[in-house]
Amino acid sequence: MAFIFISIAAMIAALSVALGAFAAHGLQGRLSDASIEVFKTAVHYQFMHAIALFGVGILLFALSTHAVLSNQVNLTALYVAGFAWLLGILLFSGSLYGLSLAQWRWLGPVTPLGGLCFIIGWVSLALAGWQLYRQLGAL
Repeated sequence: MAFIFISIAAMIAALSVALGAFAAHGLQGRLSDASIEVFKTAVHYQFMHAIALFGVGILLFALSTHAVLSNQVNLTALYVAGFAWLLGILLFSGSLYGLSLAQWRWLGPVTPLGGLCFIIGWVSLALAGWQLYRQLGAL
């Protein structure tokens, strides 16, 4: 699963770069300044959480392949963080893209759910760090 998170994170990050370029060069004059700012917010959060997902993938790989650590640590909180961020990107950024490009107002209530997923991911990462500290101590 670690490599899947890493691969998905790389694809999401690449898409973020492409969408950022699209916002800078393809949307000027087609959307209002407010809609472009909403679009840029979606790109920003998508990219930021792609990098975070990449980090979780690296951490999962390191912990699951280490002979000693793989039997000592519970990785559930890291998986929760990764999946929460994936869902958050889909809901938060996806809804903002729909709101800014197509004016789909029905997506407005979806955006906070995506934000909640981002928060759950970060809290899960904090929990994972605490669990690792308790299970492994200060190495």
